[in-house]
Amino acid sequence: MASFDTASKKQVETNPQDFVDLCFKFGSENTTVLEIITPEQPTIEMHQADILIKALHNNREVLVHFEFQTTDSYDPEMPLRMAGYIIRTIETYRLPVYSNVIYLRPDAGRSDPGKFEQNLEHHNISVEYQVFRLIEIDGQTILDLKPPGLIPFTPLMKRPVNMDAEQWLRQCIQIADNIDVPNKPEYLGSLVVLGNLVYDPQTILDIISEETMQQPSIIEHVAPQAREQGIQEGIQQGTQETTRANILEILAFRLQPEAAQTFKPALESIDDLQRLKQLFRAAMQVETLEEFTQALNENGT
Repeated sequence: MASFDTASKKQVETNPQDFVDLCFKFGSENTTVLEIITPEQPTIEMHQADILIKALHNNREVLVHFEFQTTDSYDPEMPLRMAGYIIRTIETYRLPVYSNVIYLRPDAGRSDPGKFEQNLEHHNISVEYQVFRLIEIDGQTILDLKPPGLIPFTPLMKRPVNMDAEQWLRQCIQIADNIDVPNKPEYLGSLVVLGNLVYDPQTILDIISEETMQQPSIIEHVAPQAREQGIQEGIQQGTQETTRANILEILAFRLQPEAAQTFKPALESIDDLQRLKQLFRAAMQVETLEEFTQALNENGT
């Protein structure tokens, strides 16, 4: 599982009430978490970033579903993927489902309509879900509310207009350090992993070191490779992962969304960061998938 998915799910599993409250826009005081469900039925196929919570909402048992996405989904597209999951979940558990997708990257989810529709005469289908793009959530409001599960996501949220990115990151880290959680290094480690989607990893670690004096103790929670090969290798791998995602996003946006995903295995086999950066520049310039294939095959790749 990608480190971003792991960090996201960890916060939901540790603080499910915060995410249920998010689902209901912090406007319902009559919702209580009952349990986190790990589907065992073969009819429910969960993706890596899926999580399912049983809750009591207005004295009625319901299911609250979250799907975390770093980039847009094209195979299948998110509306179809969510519709299939929602229907299978209702069929299996016979409970109402409140389904939500949270987009982590600032450029993801812009075209997600939050609805699957089939418009055929006498055969109309409409399945709706809620879309959260972190970049559109007022981060200052979340910092003021201080829900522990959501604080590690605040570096990805919309910052105040009068605050630059580094000031915002520092404020998020300060609030996170003041949150009372059982394992503070692991908690801050999640913020580092999620923040890597927007900020330079070393910048995050430097600010954490300045503000909390805990940088050495969080390194082990950032990624396994950081423990085994040193923090620089861990940072490089995170940068590689982000660059690969950026390449696929650019190709999907400029060319053909479904076909772009066919390059994913080839990109995952490339560990040379400079080569990935070259391919990122190529993705921004090519006019066809064939041209990108040619760029990918250069130098024996």
